[in-house]
Amino acid sequence: SPFPQRKSKITASRKLLLKSLMLAKAKEEWDQEIVDKQSEKERYLSERITPLHTSGLSLSQLQDLCRELQEKVEIVDEERYDIEAKCNHNTREIKDLKIKVLDLRGKFKRPPLRRVRVSADAMLRALLGSKHKVSMDLRANLKSVKKEDTEKERPVEVGDWRKNVEAMSGMEGRKKMFDAAKSPTGQ
Repeated sequence: SPFPQRKSKITASRKLLLKSLMLAKAKEEWDQEIVDKQSEKERYLSERITPLHTSGLSLSQLQDLCRELQEKVEIVDEERYDIEAKCNHNTREIKDLKIKVLDLRGKFKRPPLRRVRVSADAMLRALLGSKHKVSMDLRANLKSVKKEDTEKERPVEVGDWRKNVEAMSGMEGRKKMFDAAKSPTGQ
């Protein structure tokens, strides 16, 4: 490279010390986060759940309390089931969409194509292998045409079309057409 290599200002032992300090700090923060979450959970539960006072209640009052608790459990269980069903549905949908994306994209990564100049002979050799013996010199296969032939115009007779129709009508005309078709010159 055109730029000279710069030496690192931090030594390897210093890097190792810094890395270990960073890991220790991250572990400390992780532990503190777990403690914070646990205390938040306990605070939330203490607000939502009132302590049960069952002492001094009669049998009918205890039965009413049990029915009330059972209704609350059923409501929470229904909510849990609904949330679980939505979660499963979303998971299946995500899985199906991932499969569709893989099918649309294809399983193989396509390399970027580059323009390559290849002669027709080289292309046929690559496609056909050893079978390729025909030369693809396109100009060699063209028919050579002399300049005189292109300049020469064929004479076109312009005559009365009615005479031509009269000559070709009847059996005599059909015989002429049949003879013209049989002759190799076409006339």
